[in-house]
Amino acid sequence: MKKIAKVLFKTILIFVGFIFLYAVSAYLISKITIERESDTKSEVPIYILTNGVHTDIVMPAKNDQIDWSKQIKFKNTKSADTTYKYLAMGWGDKGFYLETPEWSDLKASVALKAASGLSTTAIHATYYKSLKEGEDCKKIMISKEQYNRLIKYINESFQKDASGNFVLITTDANYGKTDAFYEANGSYSLLRTCNTWANSGLKSSGQKCCLWTATDSGIFSKYK
Repeated sequence: MKKIAKVLFKTILIFVGFIFLYAVSAYLISKITIERESDTKSEVPIYILTNGVHTDIVMPAKNDQIDWSKQIKFKNTKSADTTYKYLAMGWGDKGFYLETPEWSDLKASVALKAASGLSTTAIHATYYKSLKEGEDCKKIMISKEQYNRLIKYINESFQKDASGNFVLITTDANYGKTDAFYEANGSYSLLRTCNTWANSGLKSSGQKCCLWTATDSGIFSKYK
């Protein structure tokens, strides 16, 4: 019994030590800022939006560069309303998105899969008619060239069928009347979270961001 207790104690100690090291490292690295590209035009409005945990990137539903509604179809939402002007996208663990509408619904198996990088991922796409800027929503003006890079980054995050179409996830787990889920590329892990994905999107388009971050607060600290 003493031997088992000692092994259990060491295991718990290693786990707690790892979590502490991860938290400290994540905090410190998120403080390192990648500055915005200089001398660029302000041509396209995008937004970063948080629910307090998760960061979405919000873009025009369509402009002269891309019409997202051709792939993220309005009819795939419950409202099927074609008048929405903005589209928010977030990447994350599929289990979290579909099986955890509230934190109280979180299962240990879902959390362990997400942390280990063994689960699949999804993109949550939500249409908005308008956005209100505030602490949880920041507007960023970018150039058309930068937006092209962001389009490429997001487009490559989607799984596609043989015809090149985004793959809709048929589910009743939608959060509202204007959202839908799509199959995504990549695996979620402690090193690549939903906020890491959003931060990398900003980085790909030359915007101010963290060197790396696991949290939404890391991103939004750059836009106070």
